[in-house]
Order: sequence, then C-alpha cells, then structure tokens
Amino acid sequence: MFHDFKLMDDRPIYIQLKDYLKKMITNGHLLEDQKLPSTRELSALLSLSRNTVLTAYADLEQEGLIYAVKGKGNFVSKVATHKAPSIHLDWKEKINNNTLLADQLDLMKHGVHWKKGMIAFNSIAPDEKLFDVENFKKAFLTRMAIEGDIVLNYGYAKGYKPLIEALLHYMELKGVDVSNKDILITNGFTEGLDILLSSLGQKRGHILSENPTHHTALKLFRLHGYEIHGIDMCEDGIDIPRLETALSTKTFDLAYFIPSYHNPTGIVTSSEKRMALMKLFSHYHIPIIEDGFNEELRFSGSHLPPLATFAGPGNNVIYISSFSKILFPGLRIGWILADKDLIYYLESIKRARTIHSSTLDQAILYQYLHDGYFEKYLKKAKSVYKKKYELALESCQRYLPYKRMTGDGGLHLFIELKNNLNARTVLESCYRKGVVFSPGDVFYTDGKGQNTFRLGFSRLKEEDIVNGIKTIGDTIRNEFGG
Repeated sequence: MFHDFKLMDDRPIYIQLKDYLKKMITNGHLLEDQKLPSTRELSALLSLSRNTVLTAYADLEQEGLIYAVKGKGNFVSKVATHKAPSIHLDWKEKINNNTLLADQLDLMKHGVHWKKGMIAFNSIAPDEKLFDVENFKKAFLTRMAIEGDIVLNYGYAKGYKPLIEALLHYMELKGVDVSNKDILITNGFTEGLDILLSSLGQKRGHILSENPTHHTALKLFRLHGYEIHGIDMCEDGIDIPRLETALSTKTFDLAYFIPSYHNPTGIVTSSEKRMALMKLFSHYHIPIIEDGFNEELRFSGSHLPPLATFAGPGNNVIYISSFSKILFPGLRIGWILADKDLIYYLESIKRARTIHSSTLDQAILYQYLHDGYFEKYLKKAKSVYKKKYELALESCQRYLPYKRMTGDGGLHLFIELKNNLNARTVLESCYRKGVVFSPGDVFYTDGKGQNTFRLGFSRLKEEDIVNGIKTIGDTIRNEFGG
C-alpha cells in the first residue's frame, strides 16, 4: 500500500498527498478506524519531508476524513462509501433541438482538426508570442495593490466602472457620439451578441447581413430562430443596389454588419458605402448590429470611422466588440455600446445569466489601458502582422491559381477558386500534406461559397506562411488542373 503514490505536477506536494489519501479513503481502500502510518513512517516510505505529511494529515482531519488519538496516532473516520444502484441514461434523448443544432454548427467538433506539425491557416486568433506578458503582470500587481480586496469580490452586472469609462473614451476617440450611450461589459463578443439577441423581440424573424459573414454570428442567429437574408459583397463592401431591393421588398427586425476587415472576406467597407448604408437604415428605422471586428489592424490608408460614428446622436446602431483578436483573448472581455435605455435592460439579462464578467479581469485590462501599454503593444503587433499580411498576399499572388482574392488588412485573406473548384476537396488533399484552412461555405448565409476558403496567417511563422500557401497552390495545379 502507498507504493503507487507519484508526484504528477507542480502543485504543492502536501496537496497531492492529501488528495491521494482522500481518494483512497473515499474509494474504500482505507477502512473506517484503520490506523494510518505515523508521519515519520509515511515520510520515510514516500521520501517526503515530515512537515509535508503533517500538513496533509492536518487538512484531512479538518475535513473530517481522519481523526487523531493522542498517543496512538491517526485513524480513518467513518466515511460513507456506499453508492446508489447504477443507472445509465441516454442523454441524447433528453437534449433539446436547439442544443442539437448548436452541436451540428460546432466547427470545433465537426470542422478540420489540427494535428501537431501541421501548417494551420484556419485560425485568426492573435499570435501568443506577441503577448505583452510583462506589462500585463505589472498591470495586475498595480491594480491588486490599489484595490485587490474589491476586485476579488462580487462586481456589477454592467461592468467595472473605470473600464466602462475608459471604453466610452476609447469609442469617443473613434468619433462616436457617446451622449446618451452606455456600455455593458460582456464575456467577449459572442456573449454580447447572444445577450442582445435574447433581449430583442422578433416581429418578422428576419435578419439582414453581408454574405458571407462571421460563422459565430450565423450560428447565433439560427439558434435564436432568425431567417438570415445575405447580401453579396463588392470589392468595397456590401452591394448597395441589392441592399436597397431587399429593404424595399421585405421587412427586417435587425441587420448585422462587419464594416472593417470583414470576416471572412477581409474587405473594408468604403466611407461612401458606410454613409449610403446608414441613410438607408435610417429611412427604414431598422436597428444595426455593428461588429467592431479588428478595427485596430489598419496597415495602410486613412482611418475609417465605424458605423456608430455615422449615426451621430442617433441610437439605431448597437456596437459590439472586444480586444480578443488583437490583445488577450483569454481575458474574454467584450462590450456593447448602445443607447442607455437598451443597456438598462441588457444589464438585467446579463445579471440573470452570469451575474457579471470577471471583475479582476476587467480591472487588469483597465490598468493595462490606463498605463498606456495597449498603444505600445498595438504598434508592435501591427508591425508584425503587416509583415505577415504582405508576405501572405505576395505568396498567394505567386503560388495560388485563384479567381478572386480579398483582404485589405487584418489577420486573414479570402480566396475564390477558378472553375468552381470545391475548396473542401482541395482541403482533403492538403490535409494529407499537413496543411489546413477554413472552407468558405461555413460563412455563407445561403449554402454557397463551395469554391472559397479563408487563410488565417496570424499565428504562423513566416516560412510556414510561404510553404503552406505553396503547398495549396501546388496541390490545385497538380491534382485539379488549376
């Protein structure tokens, strides 16, 4: 007995010993009133310090799993180890249709799976090698020194007030009129969109978007029962004449747009089209959900203000964003900027669901922004991503036989293949050669896009960007006559 104890990780040794003994007791391997080895015996047997064993025994006694008899030693307490009769439920029969739909749309389960050593273009997450860990540590220590006792307690559903004020200022610098606007802090963009869709009533159940568009947004629209009407895109954004036709022939509850570094096409909607779009939706009085995706990753050209800026003092634009694609996605901090009256109600939905987002995470992010670290990090990140973007662009132009390629910045490019070549068929061949990408059909509202795919280059080394794109190009030429 006790010979199977092994130190498995870097957790405190006394906790590992305590958990080991606890498992033996609760599983019935150590019986009621059985005497345990003395602290000296067990420390010698397991080659541990006696203090480690003393501490583990003390914790077990505090939990009521063992008891000490003065002069005699430590004994196992009475622990109920009997189990009820085992039954096995078929949980699939108890799952509702919405959950089955979520599973069906889950790309992490049913998409392309990365294997070690592969060149993976299917991610548009930030490169963790760029993460500003040292300054993040400083921000953590600073905020903990100032109000550690506060940020470790419960917070407010609407969010951490200093961060809300910082984000309002941040949006104001983008040109947004924040008068009569407010912010709700969320666990990233996805929760923000989910909360909003859960809160708004449906009259027709129709939502309008660009086609293709963000897969996560499409998934949430479908889970909330919306019928999605997608409008094709031109080189400078959504096709305005088609948008006008759709608005004049059908009634929509909502619209969803990604005007900057659109996911998946990478297109930046022109200033003229932003204004035309806003005039149309003002005429039809339809709320717009604006996805502030990757707005900071502008590598060239002048700044284009978000749709929320074009709205002026109006309140029909609901802006949802996060820093996940540029800063630290592990923080899961996003925000909704909208009319104060709407935020008032969204706050109650947030409180009912998750009480609040992590106050500690919000406080650290606030300190990071407050101390000016974000601007320095962004400058460095843009320099690195610009180089990768230009390399990916050049490699595609050199090696890929494509019909159309879009992407004005950001972390990805979007490819349309010639001759309606099926991207999933190409993917199958590339997968065998250790290269993967995201097939484009998952981004379309109407099942189209079989001849398209998205290339995310943010996390790849420069040589892998070149080699991976060359492999895709060679595969198309040699196996499909591209």
